[in-house]
Amino acid sequence: MKASRLISTAVIALALSVPLALMARADGDSIPTSPNTDQVRTSKLVHGLLSDSRYAYRPRQLDPTMSTDIFERYLESLDPTKMFLAAADVAGFEAYEPRIGEAIRDGDVEPAYAIFMLYKERVGERVAHARALLKQDIFDFDGEDRWVYDREEAPWAADQAELDTLWRQQVRNDWLRLKLAGREPAEIRKTLDRRYVNLGNNVAQLDGEDAFQTFVNAYTAAIDPHTDYFNPRSTALFNQSMSLSLEGIGAQLQKQDDVVVIRELIAGGPAAISGKFKPGDRIVGVGQGKDGPIEDVVGWRIDDVVEKIKGPKGTQVQLDVVPGSANLDSEPVRIVLTRARVRLEEQAAKSKILTLPGVGEDGADRRIGVIELPAFYQDFQGRRNRDGDYASATRDVARILGEFGEEDVDGVVLDLRNNGGGSLNEAVELTGLFIDTGPVVQVRESGGRVSVEGDRASGVAWDGPLAVLINRGSASASEIVAGAIQDYGRGLVIGETTFGKGTVQNLVDLDRWPGSEEKRFGSVKLTVAQFFLPGGSSTQNRGVVPDIRFPVTVDAGEFGESTYDNALPWTRIASVPHTRYGDFKPLLPQLDVLHESRIAEDPEFQWWVEDVEQFRAERAKKYVSLNEAERRAEREREDTKRRERQEQRRALGLPLDPLAEDGSDDGLQANERDIALDTAREKAAEERPDPLLQESAAILADAMRLLDSNQQLSAQVLPESTQPGSWAK
Repeated sequence: MKASRLISTAVIALALSVPLALMARADGDSIPTSPNTDQVRTSKLVHGLLSDSRYAYRPRQLDPTMSTDIFERYLESLDPTKMFLAAADVAGFEAYEPRIGEAIRDGDVEPAYAIFMLYKERVGERVAHARALLKQDIFDFDGEDRWVYDREEAPWAADQAELDTLWRQQVRNDWLRLKLAGREPAEIRKTLDRRYVNLGNNVAQLDGEDAFQTFVNAYTAAIDPHTDYFNPRSTALFNQSMSLSLEGIGAQLQKQDDVVVIRELIAGGPAAISGKFKPGDRIVGVGQGKDGPIEDVVGWRIDDVVEKIKGPKGTQVQLDVVPGSANLDSEPVRIVLTRARVRLEEQAAKSKILTLPGVGEDGADRRIGVIELPAFYQDFQGRRNRDGDYASATRDVARILGEFGEEDVDGVVLDLRNNGGGSLNEAVELTGLFIDTGPVVQVRESGGRVSVEGDRASGVAWDGPLAVLINRGSASASEIVAGAIQDYGRGLVIGETTFGKGTVQNLVDLDRWPGSEEKRFGSVKLTVAQFFLPGGSSTQNRGVVPDIRFPVTVDAGEFGESTYDNALPWTRIASVPHTRYGDFKPLLPQLDVLHESRIAEDPEFQWWVEDVEQFRAERAKKYVSLNEAERRAEREREDTKRRERQEQRRALGLPLDPLAEDGSDDGLQANERDIALDTAREKAAEERPDPLLQESAAILADAMRLLDSNQQLSAQVLPESTQPGSWAK
């Protein structure tokens, strides 16, 4: 049996990455001098997978070149902005560089611990320096100083004096942002001192598990950009994100200073149903069962607090809560909740209907149904257990399409913007909602064997006009769906060229080999294959190119698969037979003309284009001025621009921007804002005008009208008139 079959869970065309944040653990304020036995075994298991061509799609041996690669990636993961370590520190680490490969292979990660310890020490020094700067008279802003924030390509600071200069400019920029937001010096000093203290505390509490996970991920990143190591806790979080469910109280939590705070209540969860919680409430103690001892969790890292709060459905948990409106030292309120299984609806498919007045051939209105799909999620365990209510992107989209049929919509826009991927199986099955039967994706394994995954269920959930909206953040499974729809000629693809991630990962449980009943070793998200569209083209590196293109928001050199130095190149294989429902090429020139004409008169779209151009220009600078008059003038120009646009919206009868009066930089980090107000602002942002979605619906309506009015063109574009995609309405 092939190795890929042995290790396969459900094949996953995973999202771009699952970040493994360095967060402080309450009891982890020291780094051991040597790895524990589980870490030794884990390192050897990970090496065994990634160096074996039976498992890894592109295995790589631990030679001296790779040791250098791992060494550099480890330093980059610890200090990506080069604001803590100096050139002398890095030079002192170079003795470890030739040993890195052996350390991974043998499970001897002492070099990683030694580097990590000095990194923590340097962070402490930098924090102390930043706090000392707050007491100095350095906050005059009438010169020509700049803060260069993009240090990705910068060399390591030559010495501590150069680091002092870098931090001086960063602290001054932090101060200036708050000053421009109207804060007084005493308040600014207090806010920034607390910010730097929190940074120091978080890093000071990092432990050996953090060092180990970061180090192993430097190794996995040297294999390819999408191979990752997850420790047992990170594995559980990943599975939770894919299943869109958890067992707990149903609340989104956030760390503020030393306390975990409720950010949002999840509808239908125990916390929301109880009616006893509000955003901003602080959790200071957690106890198990109805009357178990309470543990003081102030100062804990957030994932440790979450671990205490979560638990099997039906069990109870006690929470000591201080209301957001009270002083932190107030007497807490004790609340007992019974845990339940909670569906995370925020990432689930959502729908709405846009009405386009008078755009039909006969001047009739068109109703365009929109499906927003943030991820291709699936509850793998629920599906294996034949749970009839398991989370599934395809099931949710099919339900929405059924509702659209009852609402008699004229066309559908599938919005995959910023959808980073997910389950390959869901991508295949979801494509099957729009095609009858046939191949959706070709999967080539490391040995060259190509298998075809396709839709085997006859019939469709939607056979009418279809458009797929994509952008640079659409990746992996999103590219499979958009590319397959394009290969079949089933619908129009609109937007920006996609990310370009054309590889397939499996989640490999490392505990399966030792046969451990406990979750001790974690898992590896391992690249095992490359996928190709039915037409034979890979999406790797090149992405999916839309039929109708919107302005580019970010360059391919800044974001996308092409930015990775070890990404696989683009290639192609033979196509597989598949139905061509249509060919939109004859229609595209007319659609482009109509699109360009319409957006020239669309103020919202033109404002968006202006903002994109300004954003790109600012990014290209890679610095900000530290001249107060210059920054204040920029801020006033932005404020004026928002006010004028809002007035134009009123004059033109356009929907107002709910954030027009609240768009200025407040100088705060996310964990420093009033949580209730910040959450409300996020909700308001969801209601902001979306000119790209509106224009996509208009393009689809254009195509419908042109095909309705020109039988010859319709026969040329959609020859399979009795099949899905006939667009007959």
